[in-house]
Amino acid sequence: MSLGTSIEWTDATWNPVRGCSKVSPGCKHCYAERFAERFRGVSGHPFEQGFDVRLVPEKIMDPLRWKKPQKIFVNSMSDLFHDSVPDSFIVQIARVMREANWHTFQILTKRHERMSRLLMGPLREFENESHIWWGVSVENKKHGLPRLRTLQKTPAAVRFLSIEPLLEDLGEIDLKGISWVIVGGESGPGARPMLSEWVRSIQRQCKRDSVPFFFKQWGGTRKATAGRVLDGRTYNSFPKSMSTHPKSLASARTPKKDWPAFVPVEALAAS
Repeated sequence: MSLGTSIEWTDATWNPVRGCSKVSPGCKHCYAERFAERFRGVSGHPFEQGFDVRLVPEKIMDPLRWKKPQKIFVNSMSDLFHDSVPDSFIVQIARVMREANWHTFQILTKRHERMSRLLMGPLREFENESHIWWGVSVENKKHGLPRLRTLQKTPAAVRFLSIEPLLEDLGEIDLKGISWVIVGGESGPGARPMLSEWVRSIQRQCKRDSVPFFFKQWGGTRKATAGRVLDGRTYNSFPKSMSTHPKSLASARTPKKDWPAFVPVEALAAS
């Protein structure tokens, strides 16, 4: 788990899975891949295997040890619903999230169909946990909007969109059932442009439909210089569910003392 993340809409990251693979244009300039591949072959480094998908079971219990309530981005360096991650491993991660209910967990995926299928099956018992937010990435109409439509049909207490990198005008968006929208431009080498008209359109629709709107960044090759001000102000809204979220361990569910031992990674890989 990592504190002090530079991701504006979260407080910390938790990576019980590392590595991923590209599935759509939004992945073209993946920051996580660029970071991980720098350390391929460096003995003992967490990314010694570069961006190859790898389970990290020793990290599963971390949120239960972290006592201060945090917003936690789950698998900032991967995708929880990657095909290489066994269902059983995902269920164990969800169990930890349910027990560590003094935190808010933010899960983001481009593999919407698998997330939806599991939330209608093995993950069904977690769908009403308001401190677990389930989201999808939306970068364009062709790949992003189908993820939105699938998410709207997925049972979840809190659903959100990360519209980043925004690569084109999305037009009119159906925001029914969506609790939160993040918008941001691509950053880093080769960053593709994002037009202000595209951002304003989404912001207006969120305002119209009373959906909290968070503007993350303009992006570009100089992210810090471009900033995150839209029409003279910053947008930092979060879902209303946070207002009823436990503020301390005293008001949160106590972790079970008889928490079962987790299945070894070798057994999980064979499942």
